[in-house]
Amino acid sequence: MARVVHRRGDDRRVLATDAAVADSLLGKARGLMFRRSFPGDALVFPFGDAGIRTLHMVCVPFDIDAVWILDGRVERVARLSAWTGLGRGAADTVIELPAGVADDVHPGDEVRVEEA
Repeated sequence: MARVVHRRGDDRRVLATDAAVADSLLGKARGLMFRRSFPGDALVFPFGDAGIRTLHMVCVPFDIDAVWILDGRVERVARLSAWTGLGRGAADTVIELPAGVADDVHPGDEVRVEEA
């Protein structure tokens, strides 16, 4: 498990204290599909290198906030709707959070995943 920390200027807040990390190919492919809730309070997808990352909400029955991160900086934030949401952005890490948690996260902010 890990925690997710958001920083903007001198302000710092924890977005997730018990984030699950999808570090296997199967974990990344499954994501939140077929789940009724988050494993922990967020799901982190570390990719190791930069690329265009696409998320879909097929078989995900609840809305989420998705944050695309590149080199520790937020590239994009989007609210994805249950079942029909689709999002895409450049990232080396993507973080999925319950809807509303990332309302104050904006492109250019710093978001880090720290070992718990």
